[in-house]
Amino acid sequence: MKKLTVFALAVLAAASLPAQKLVIKGSDTLGAKLVPMLAEEYKATHPNVSFEIAAEGSTTGIAAITDGTAQIGMSSRRAKPTEMSAASAKGVTMRPHIVAYDGMAVIVNAASPITTLTKRQVEQIFTGDIADWSAVGGSSGKISIYTRNTSSGTYSDWKDLAMKKRDYAPSSQKMAGNEQIASEVAKNPSGIGYVGLAYITAAGIKVVPVDGHTPTKAEVHAKTYPYARPTFYYTNGEPTGEAAGFIEFTLSDAGQQIVEKVGFVPLR
Repeated sequence: MKKLTVFALAVLAAASLPAQKLVIKGSDTLGAKLVPMLAEEYKATHPNVSFEIAAEGSTTGIAAITDGTAQIGMSSRRAKPTEMSAASAKGVTMRPHIVAYDGMAVIVNAASPITTLTKRQVEQIFTGDIADWSAVGGSSGKISIYTRNTSSGTYSDWKDLAMKKRDYAPSSQKMAGNEQIASEVAKNPSGIGYVGLAYITAAGIKVVPVDGHTPTKAEVHAKTYPYARPTFYYTNGEPTGEAAGFIEFTLSDAGQQIVEKVGFVPLR
């Protein structure tokens, strides 16, 4: 009889353990692609673990930790002081774990003549101060703005980093996720939006440099790209059990290789 490999032995040992479910809720930026891929890889050596992943926005992930309805909350932004206070009032200690870096890319339709924008122009477009493409060197026509919805961490981070905390233009159209923004911009020659790095290769769009900076791995690490940010898992205090195991896997070399493969910037 051939000797079993260490991997096979690990799988057999894990298979004999009781079935467990790991509930992960929150950010679409993390939850639409990255976390499901990490979960599939994790299950290869932990077949007793099942996953419930709900990617409905960072706010929902932070709320799920506060309410105890998830073991891990995905977030593309830091928890707000009000959220930390609400958690503390329920005896919950919000613990952040940085799992990857991201850059929010400005995207336009692939056929758009726009090849560059300034930070000031980006702010003016998304707040509605500039409403026609001719004001920034494009063809005359009304600008169609696509944003994330209000439960999204990306919605909040964009407001903070790109808009000086100002309100979005009343005409802006709110989308459920990064993929929806990319899809709408790809269909609309007058469209503009923002997406995480994992979504910049969608057909029909192109990334616009901002003040000469693009969201490359090097620029995100160096923070020379103006819309770079960390992304998080949140837990109630120090994680235990499978939540701890999954976080450890995410931060491992194998997990960070998946981070990079999906399009995010790894921690190292």
